[in-house]
Amino acid sequence: MIRVDFQSAAVLSGALLAAFSTALVIRHLEGGGEALAASAPIPVVQAQATVLEPATGRPAQVMRAADGHYWAQARIDGHAVRVLVDTGASLVALTRDDARRLGVNPAPSDFTGKVQTASGMVRAAPVELSSVSVSGARIDKVQALVFEDGLSYSLLGMSYLGRLSAFEATPAGLTLRP
Repeated sequence: MIRVDFQSAAVLSGALLAAFSTALVIRHLEGGGEALAASAPIPVVQAQATVLEPATGRPAQVMRAADGHYWAQARIDGHAVRVLVDTGASLVALTRDDARRLGVNPAPSDFTGKVQTASGMVRAAPVELSSVSVSGARIDKVQALVFEDGLSYSLLGMSYLGRLSAFEATPAGLTLRP
């Protein structure tokens, strides 16, 4: 059974809108454009039939920190990585330092994506992580980006969160359900 309260629905709606918007910007920028014009028609994106394996494990609890954010200790490809849970991030995003600790070291030519962040445009390298787990809620084959620079901490984005059966936000914390 999936339980969704108003706050969770609002968070999920915002995350999906942000993910769709980010995907459009990335697609446009990869096509060689400089900026997405506000008056440009929104292209129709057809969904591809990709079958992703469901999450496994047990529910995980992520408590809200004193700064108001949800920080989690994730295990990414077997290594501990502190991540900020970010429903506005389309993908899991790794700092260059965290990626190196995981043994992921993209070559300069691998930084083919461009991502608009609050700090400006940043180059990123797409990668696939073998597994991402938070307190036992595990997802295999997770799409991610390694940021060339400009990212202060790694983000647990929707390429992980969106494959859970549910996640629920409360004032005290998040529950992640495989």
